[in-house]
Amino acid sequence: MEHFFQCPYCWEEISMLLDTSVYHQTYIEDCEVCCNPIEVSPSFKNNELVSFTAQSIEQ
Repeated sequence: MEHFFQCPYCWEEISMLLDTSVYHQTYIEDCEVCCNPIEVSPSFKNNELVSFTAQSIEQ
């Protein structure tokens, strides 16, 4: 599933492919615009996205 959201560093809209087969996930992805690391936490129910957070990682 493709999901669009705003980068917490550069505020650009970016997209990410999410795996709907895992109920809750937390992982690190780099922004495709500014390359800063983002902690991404999607949750799914019945293969539908029910919550999504994308936050900066303090370095």
